[in-house]
Amino acid sequence: MKRRQFTVMAVALMLLAVVAYSQTNGQPERFTANAVSLSPEYGTGQRVVDITVDRWSPNSERERLVTVLQTKGPDELLKQLQKNKPVGRIRTPDSLGYDLRYAQQTPLPEGGRMIVIATDRPIGFWEATEHPRSIDYPFTVIQMKLDREGNGSGTLSYATKIVAHKNNVIELEDFATQPIMLNNIHSAPKNATE
Repeated sequence: MKRRQFTVMAVALMLLAVVAYSQTNGQPERFTANAVSLSPEYGTGQRVVDITVDRWSPNSERERLVTVLQTKGPDELLKQLQKNKPVGRIRTPDSLGYDLRYAQQTPLPEGGRMIVIATDRPIGFWEATEHPRSIDYPFTVIQMKLDREGNGSGTLSYATKIVAHKNNVIELEDFATQPIMLNNIHSAPKNATE
């Protein structure tokens, strides 16, 4: 298990981005990346991952989710996130994929942008009935840092806990020993036919 702690300011930027990125807000976008896992919990290896964003989450959605996390905790955050209309999908070439529930982007001072995507993760039949320790890690959080040309890198935390502490620290705790690395990320406008 790996824990990452952030101040509320850092989480506002990285977990649920502070400012909407108006240049492409509302425009569908597609991201492809090489996902590299070094954690035995996920299985080691590399594969291509395809992430589409059909709509960007408005600031009001960000504010609502941050308030829920800070006042009611991660269980209620999960319920509220599951009620969100999907913003896009994530998949690998050999999978059906699943819906994403939150996506927002923030411009970076040097150009480029930080993108944060969050969703509930799929829970399979065995996991739902047997309740292994992984059931306590219900979120998927994707963080991508892109340059001005739309290329970059990031992380995908497939099984994650999100916890707010009273000392203004929000913690992301990964079930795996380390998140999946996203390398060679490329963004492009999403075609209307996709």
